[in-house]
Amino acid sequence: SSLSVRKLQKAKTLWYDRSKYVFLEFCVENSRDVSVDIESNKVIFSCMNEDNVKIYNEINLYDTIQPKDSREKRSDRSITCFLRKMKEKVAWPRLTKENDKPAWLSVDFDNWRDWDAEEEGEMAIAEHYLDLINSVKDKKAPPSMDDLDDSDVSIKRVVMYTIKNG
Repeated sequence: SSLSVRKLQKAKTLWYDRSKYVFLEFCVENSRDVSVDIESNKVIFSCMNEDNVKIYNEINLYDTIQPKDSREKRSDRSITCFLRKMKEKVAWPRLTKENDKPAWLSVDFDNWRDWDAEEEGEMAIAEHYLDLINSVKDKKAPPSMDDLDDSDVSIKRVVMYTIKNG
């Protein structure tokens, strides 16, 4: 077709950053003919929306990703991409290589987390349990740690190791 890429409609796109992945959500309800091309420095998304309008987004990424370890998932409301970063634990200040932010692109504040706050929280939990260990070292039973969720298994291991080995 002779349609230029510029004239195609863009999907509203939300994104957020994690230590290993960048998440993209193309907000298109009841999409069909979905195509997601994930390259090391670019994502190309296209589909037809429920009004039979061709949607097309091309994003030059801020940094490189690992296409083989990246995935996409379609639902009735959107298409979500999980982009595996080449450099883990390196924050992306923006999604795009270019400094100017397109009108159709927004940060997904519902899923955004401050990494420093996340790490401080984990440190506070570890310190809390180390204090507990020290207070029960001379007593018989170690702390139950039932209030830790499954993501805190490594903290539990450190605590139990410290109790056993003093």
